[in-house]
Amino acid sequence: MEALGQSEAFLDFQDRLSRVARVDRPVLLVGERGTGKELAAVRMHYLSLRWKGPMVTLNCAALQPSLMEAELFGHERGAFTGAVARRTGRFETADGGTLFLDEIGNTPLEVQEKILRVVEYGSFERVGSTRPVWVDVRIVAATNADLVKQARKGRFKRDLLDRLSFEVLFLPPLRERVGDVQLLAEHFARRMALELRREEPPLFTADTVAELERYDWPGNVRELKNVVERAVCRSEGPLIREVEIDPFGYPYGKRPQKETPQEPEGPEALSPKNGLPDWRTLPLKEAIQELEIRRIQDALKAARFNQKQAAEMLGLTYHQFRGLYRKYADAIK
Repeated sequence: MEALGQSEAFLDFQDRLSRVARVDRPVLLVGERGTGKELAAVRMHYLSLRWKGPMVTLNCAALQPSLMEAELFGHERGAFTGAVARRTGRFETADGGTLFLDEIGNTPLEVQEKILRVVEYGSFERVGSTRPVWVDVRIVAATNADLVKQARKGRFKRDLLDRLSFEVLFLPPLRERVGDVQLLAEHFARRMALELRREEPPLFTADTVAELERYDWPGNVRELKNVVERAVCRSEGPLIREVEIDPFGYPYGKRPQKETPQEPEGPEALSPKNGLPDWRTLPLKEAIQELEIRRIQDALKAARFNQKQAAEMLGLTYHQFRGLYRKYADAIK
């Protein structure tokens, strides 16, 4: 994925990133999936005074909580079963450079406490040791979660959030980057054509460009790249006449419908024995929220995740829909 764009939102973000890159403080990157948070962190590292030092990355969502402490801080021999030798953690590996902690919202509270100590004092202890290890590391963290909300609920340490947020940079979603969809699509198409060793550069029809620009891209640049590369691969010539945004569409007509048991009526309908949570059994406020979430999910699926079309289906303005979508972002899948 490339840092490519000419929209005002994209250029403003890049300008803010360039300015804060030279300040040796922690930075928090906030953005939806596919917006390029790791790419932004790498660019920040190489624009910083630490560019000659190591750039180390850890995806906090990819590790079990029990393994994260040892992965970040290392461990001594015999610290736990299977620790047959001393191991250096990511903080030591990043000494003198930058440590990028992706999806930091998935970090357990006890590990957050140790990260806070590194930020404040520059030291930590390996798992199984009481000796301090001193490091000089700049932390760049990233998340697509609402860490302020998590902090209010006690799931994220407020002290750590305050220390990480010297600067908070919001990566613009692709739907807000007016004019960048076509630019990126043409770039990805040329790269794919070169990979396929095609001599003529690919071109999109006006209808195809319009279809790409109408879509809301919930997967952002990563999703656009997949759609474009798939279209180029399937095309028989240089002209791209159609794109398939949803590759999971059933190609053989309607799917066979399984018989579903008739929904029980009366008191039996309120019983949990059918195995499904029933909004009718919830307190009124929770029942309304559950119903709104389900209706938003159904509308998004029916509109192939085009949020403007989903809003129309629900009889809402786009701004009303976006307000509800942000409200239930953690629950909508």
